[in-house]
Amino acid sequence: MGDAIRRHDWAATPLGPLAAWPTALKVSVGTMVNSRFPKCLFWGAELISIYNDAYRPMLGAKPEALGRPFAKVWPEVWDDLAPVAEKALAGEASFFEDMPLVVERFGRPEQTWFTFCYSPVRDETGAVVGILDTVIETTGKMKAERDARLLNTELAHRMKNVMAMVSAVASQTFRASTSLQQAQATFGERIATLGQAHDILTQSSWSGAPIGHVIRSALAPHGIEPARLSVSGPALELGADQALTLALAINELITNAVKYGALSTEGGRVDLGWEAGLADNAQPFRLDWVESGGPPVNPPGRMGFGSRLIERIVAQTFGGEARLDYAPDGFRYSLVTTMDKMVPREADRH
Repeated sequence: MGDAIRRHDWAATPLGPLAAWPTALKVSVGTMVNSRFPKCLFWGAELISIYNDAYRPMLGAKPEALGRPFAKVWPEVWDDLAPVAEKALAGEASFFEDMPLVVERFGRPEQTWFTFCYSPVRDETGAVVGILDTVIETTGKMKAERDARLLNTELAHRMKNVMAMVSAVASQTFRASTSLQQAQATFGERIATLGQAHDILTQSSWSGAPIGHVIRSALAPHGIEPARLSVSGPALELGADQALTLALAINELITNAVKYGALSTEGGRVDLGWEAGLADNAQPFRLDWVESGGPPVNPPGRMGFGSRLIERIVAQTFGGEARLDYAPDGFRYSLVTTMDKMVPREADRH
């Protein structure tokens, strides 16, 4: 900027030729140019702009500001800053921390924040002849603080949801179990499944989770041989609540299959697949769990938490219908909804 200032045609500005500049102006410009802190000098009645290298990035893609009046360089914030400039010209400095300003540096309005001081500059007689703007942009810091507040709010919301789900799982598990040992084992499995789904969502900042990842993570702890368990379906993003609920449902299905269903005998197998239409419309989504080769199926005498989960809770979470078919040759489960219900809700995107 020192070179740019020396080359500039100052004779075409109210400041006149560089050689005729008053001592106060030359000293102020020299001090400013040699500073590595962002500074801009506004000189004279028209507040002609002269700035250093550290100040240049703040101008963005604005037209060259050197030698132009403050009001023409920053017209979008002149109404906000004119009173501050007038105060400095009257001999009183002002300091602002994280002041919000909407500027236009790249052809569009942009919310920014600045910490700055407007200091009066005096000549050898003590008269105020200019303003020194010592400034630093704090937009990044303010956005980071805002994002942290939003994240903490969302984290609190998520924690409440997770704790409510854990409470419901605990209540239903211990109510339906025939022994404390069974309840503890079942509860432990269900909480572990929730934890795995939670990990997946955390990796994506709770913006959603791939359905295949959710399903395979819920199946993995059971160690079923690939030849006895097939999983297939297209890539699809689930909302946070959908991911947690489906993970629990898959855990219930695989646990029942291992204990009582097709995977309780050597010849049995499970085929799990899903089909999806185009996103954001009423085309169908369908997930099927089909067991075969196991012992004859007998419908349960009562509906426990697992059955209510895979039938009612899953259907409610996905906005569709869940069907349980206790066919003698193999249990079947299906979830049917539409693609517009599969899009992560806005609350899940935050």
